[in-house]
Amino acid sequence: MEIRQLRHFMAVVNEGGFTAAARAELIVQSALSASIRNLERELGADLFDRTGRRVVLTEAGRALVPQARALLAGAEAARQAVAAVTGLERGRVAIGTIQTLTSVDLPAELAAFHGAFPGVQVSVRDATVDELTDALRAGELDLAYLAPDARELPEGLTVHATWHEELVLITAPGHRLAGAGRVRISDLAEEPFVDFRAGTGLETAVRRLAAHCGLRRRITCDVTQAGLLVELVRAGIGVAFVPRPIGERAGLPCVTVRQPEPGRTVVLAGRGARPRNPAAAALLDHLMAASAGHLTDAPEARPPRLRGAAPAAAGRRGGRRPVAG
Repeated sequence: MEIRQLRHFMAVVNEGGFTAAARAELIVQSALSASIRNLERELGADLFDRTGRRVVLTEAGRALVPQARALLAGAEAARQAVAAVTGLERGRVAIGTIQTLTSVDLPAELAAFHGAFPGVQVSVRDATVDELTDALRAGELDLAYLAPDARELPEGLTVHATWHEELVLITAPGHRLAGAGRVRISDLAEEPFVDFRAGTGLETAVRRLAAHCGLRRRITCDVTQAGLLVELVRAGIGVAFVPRPIGERAGLPCVTVRQPEPGRTVVLAGRGARPRNPAAAALLDHLMAASAGHLTDAPEARPPRLRGAAPAAAGRRGGRRPVAG
């Protein structure tokens, strides 16, 4: 049984299928399938039920998951020890993110990090907040951008930076509210909504806002992809709450909501005060340094715990305001 086989096995578990797992592992699907079959042959049991349309873990597969995680974590720790000695000429870092992240230009920051550390492989996963939190705790992710919605993070996780994002109402260009500029929550009582599927940080924040204001939304469509949500709104199926930059990039009317102002909290989290993985520590340093460089606020206005390492894009257009982490 090889570490590579266990990594392929966990890729299928995490990605939900062989095709997506092969893409994540940067190999052809036939090679990944062969790797899994060899692992099953060595263990003497099928790990996945392949009879249906979806790939489902068997009992043997479920029993292997925690052991595979532990073995992969041990192997990663060994790689990290070597990476620390070789000065990050090699290494691997895994970062998770909510799909609707706007507080940070993550692709641009990862590109800059790659320029500084070209030998470090970066793995990016987008998922729901609960899935990202579980992966962070399990050691599958080194860092993650989460929208915890005022919930306490589990013990052992540390918040490195915090942002407050303004949410706006986006509508189709010809909608009755498109030129309103601002509305009250009570004005939306009869509106159909497009929403994210339950479990995402944005859906949770919007659901709490609606409950707080007594707004009973009529959900006409729920989705899992931000791009599809925007296009459904553009087509006139309903309105939606999104971070302002998403609506502005889509070119849709962005209506400010008053009484109360909707928003959500986004955090950059990790395990412990400092990642043990040298590559992850280097990425954290890069993200925090880049964030500090984007600040336009006076130093005395910065949150004390984030001074010198405050969130990216603070003070920029879009209503993203840093708060203490």
